[in-house]
Amino acid sequence: MIDLKVLREDPERVRASQRARGEDEETVDALIAADERRRKAVATADSLRAAQKALGKQLSQASLARGNREELLGRAKQLAEEVKLAEAEQASARKAIEYAHRAVPNLILEGVPAGGEDDYVVLKHVGTPPERDFPVRDHVELGTALGLFDLERGAKVSGSRFYFLTGLGARLQLGLLQLAVAQAVAAEFTLMIPPVLVRPEIMDGTGFLGAHAAEVYRLREDDLYLVGTSEVPLAGYHAEEIIELSRGPLRYAGWSSCFRREAGSYGKDTRGLIRVHQFDKVEMFVYCRPGCAETEHQRLLALQEQMLAAIEVPYRVIDVAAGDLGSSAARKFDCEAWLPSGRAYRELTSTSNCTTFQARRLGIRYRDSEGRAQIAATLNGTLATTRWIAALLENHQRPDGSVRVPAALRPALGGIELITPG
Repeated sequence: MIDLKVLREDPERVRASQRARGEDEETVDALIAADERRRKAVATADSLRAAQKALGKQLSQASLARGNREELLGRAKQLAEEVKLAEAEQASARKAIEYAHRAVPNLILEGVPAGGEDDYVVLKHVGTPPERDFPVRDHVELGTALGLFDLERGAKVSGSRFYFLTGLGARLQLGLLQLAVAQAVAAEFTLMIPPVLVRPEIMDGTGFLGAHAAEVYRLREDDLYLVGTSEVPLAGYHAEEIIELSRGPLRYAGWSSCFRREAGSYGKDTRGLIRVHQFDKVEMFVYCRPGCAETEHQRLLALQEQMLAAIEVPYRVIDVAAGDLGSSAARKFDCEAWLPSGRAYRELTSTSNCTTFQARRLGIRYRDSEGRAQIAATLNGTLATTRWIAALLENHQRPDGSVRVPAALRPALGGIELITPG
């Protein structure tokens, strides 16, 4: 949730953020009205309770004349009814502002491009997509011929967009994730293997039950959700806590299986390993003071680029437009690798600065230099995932259908330098 202090002091900033996202500005006006109603209701209820308390003290005086006592008792009865109504209004106003507050997404940071999915800004290109003098195969053709995965039997067992990673394909994924873990640990992240089923309040607290709720798998009998990223359990790890940040940010790296319904993506990157319902991922997650968040964001991006350099693929970094950020992010950078088969860039990593939005919903605070509890900031970023196999195979393919293994991944494959058919 956004900071209501910002809304009260600079409502135009909130409206401008909504315009940049392509969202309805009326949600801002609704939140302003709900905030005013709640504050008025609290003031009224407090005033009536104070009057009720004062009247109670008067009634406790033994010296009151009978007539005065009866008059005061009548007033006490009337006040009790007024307090009851005021408290009902206060409860109603509290629910109304909670609903209105959750309807407003995070405030974008200065410099975020306005617009939707296609309005991103390319910040840089790294590496040059190679021109090949042989027919380029896509990762599905390569992986199937090399025995790295089995899509047909994955569909037989579980349905479309499921797969088996087999033999060297399974080892390749483990090698990618182990490389990511080693890099994260070297950067002083604490490795976590979190639960992948979470309570509704944790899923909602991270912002995944809003516009993107259709992407989430729900187990209704248990009232639990399967996570689409370990960002969710890592965000919930310190829910309703005051965390220690005096020695610097808390940094975690979560290795987990992830589950996404991919609702509404019919016909869009559905071939192979690009958009699947289950995959493994190493995700970085940071808790820090709000003033450190932009520095931490750049640090996460640098770690992602370090991983991409290790697998030796051309990529670009984009500044994601406001309308494509999702409700929780105030800024997001994506690293997109070149896929030769489609002659296009496809997202491999994403890193988001969520400022205090998630922590405010989840009740995560820290103590400032004066000992006062303040809302923390949270950030997240992908370090490796199953999808990377697609970019790796396509970029390192050779004319005979074999695939060169980048040097950083060879130890995980027993020193193999080339994956060959048969």
